[in-house]
Amino acid sequence: MNHRIVLSTTGTVLYIEAAMMLIPLLIAMGFKEHKQALAFLAAILIATGVGFLLRRVAPPQRQDIFSKEGFVIVAMAWLALSLVGALPFTISGAIPHYIDALFETVSGFTTTGATLLQDVEALSYSMQFWRCFPPWIGGMGILVFVTIISAKAPDRTMHILRAEMPGPIVGKLMPRIKDTAQILYLMYVVLTVVQIVLLMAGGMPPFESVTHAMATAGTGGFSVKADCFTSYSPYLQWVTAIFMTLFGVNFNVYYLALRKKFKEILRSTELWAYLGIILVSIVLVSISISTEYDTLEEIIRQSAFQVTSIITTTGYASTNFDLWPELAKNVLLILMFLGACAGSTGGAIKCSRVLLLLRAIRREIRQIIHPRSVNVVKLDGRVVEEKVLHTVTIF
Repeated sequence: MNHRIVLSTTGTVLYIEAAMMLIPLLIAMGFKEHKQALAFLAAILIATGVGFLLRRVAPPQRQDIFSKEGFVIVAMAWLALSLVGALPFTISGAIPHYIDALFETVSGFTTTGATLLQDVEALSYSMQFWRCFPPWIGGMGILVFVTIISAKAPDRTMHILRAEMPGPIVGKLMPRIKDTAQILYLMYVVLTVVQIVLLMAGGMPPFESVTHAMATAGTGGFSVKADCFTSYSPYLQWVTAIFMTLFGVNFNVYYLALRKKFKEILRSTELWAYLGIILVSIVLVSISISTEYDTLEEIIRQSAFQVTSIITTTGYASTNFDLWPELAKNVLLILMFLGACAGSTGGAIKCSRVLLLLRAIRREIRQIIHPRSVNVVKLDGRVVEEKVLHTVTIF
């Protein structure tokens, strides 16, 4: 394995993280949070120093990146990001214990959304921003960003993209991987900005609009409010529910829409399965909680918000759904494992894997009934390779 390219790329990732910390540093300076500003400055110096050492001590002699290098680079990058990203919380005293800060940072970068903070509103503006920024970076993947800025080994960066992106199949939107990554990030940024504008139009303060949009985009679910979305208006809840759904869609669909290839979008089995599951789940949950709320709009809104939040693994809450009837909670439990589309920022198993698994089971049953028949598994009208089916089964 090319260890030097692994260490060098990890150093580049730390450079990028140092650059990312400049934003909360400026926020801290703007709000005169001197202690927090010093914490970010110290973390920036540490990230830059370690990144410099990794790049100088292990300059790559070969630029080759194969599958094993791709997987190791992803693992090392996420570990380095989390270890350094936790430093501002501990240095500033916002989260005194480093392990606690590491937990919060890992939860952010992996877009898990679990938190140990009892009162997030007690954090300073810069710390709240830094808490919500990692889910946005982690949603699309920091290594996708590295692919954008890297001019090295253009034909081999597909292995990084494949190791980073979720889903059973990772393909190119453009002939060059770098162009594919740029298109993905451009669509990601545009959707985030649109959500920020719509949240602000609904009366949400600019800072809260930015932080909530970032956490929604990455399906990380971190909020700057202790009660999450419970105290926000119905309009803001509807906007967030819609964008949670949008960020759960395969980003290839948006690219096809830009290219006006609507016939290909209509052939997307996973997209229709994803939207169909959401619709059926909202109906089931709405029926289950019909006696819990006063109006039909509130029943549908609460159902839609929680269904989209859970299936995309965002984790936002607009109500205490633990008090809901068992049917509603069981539907949400199933959605939590199912997940959104492959190629989205959502987590869990993914709809495409579930579809492939069900179709593989159907093929095996047909094979038992008709041993001499030849059966293939198709998705979107294309035959799925046996290697992909095997990978899905193992997953």
